[in-house]
Amino acid sequence: MRTQRQVVDYSLQKRAVLRELLAGRVGTYDVCDASPYLKNAARFHGEPTDRRCPICRSENLTLVHYIYGDELKQSAGQARTLAELPVLAMTLREFQVFVVEVCLGCDWNHLVEQYLLGRDGLTGDSDGTNEQNAAGAEGAGRRRREAQR
Repeated sequence: MRTQRQVVDYSLQKRAVLRELLAGRVGTYDVCDASPYLKNAARFHGEPTDRRCPICRSENLTLVHYIYGDELKQSAGQARTLAELPVLAMTLREFQVFVVEVCLGCDWNHLVEQYLLGRDGLTGDSDGTNEQNAAGAEGAGRRRREAQR
């Protein structure tokens, strides 16, 4: 996605959790605790993958994309399909996406990554100062021309 920025990858944290599980310091019930809401989001809005679950190894993982942002208002915290994200990125200034992997078989779930999307990424400037500077320069040029008349 063109406007994706400030990506945070949680793969090291996932490996640490799996290492703790294999060492016996953490139980399966501690890591396989997906809520019914998360499982429903995975069923209806999730993107299936070809990666097997690291716990049960019988089901493929599903990725769920949750969106958060000030402009979203009541829609904040909803799961969206991957196809909906580019449309939202072109209509909203900025919002965060959290990607969670879920196993519908054993209830394994883990945050995979987080990133920002939105129109602000197109200008390369997150606070819109380039647009403000351009508008200010245009207004100053117009005032000079009017003063010269």
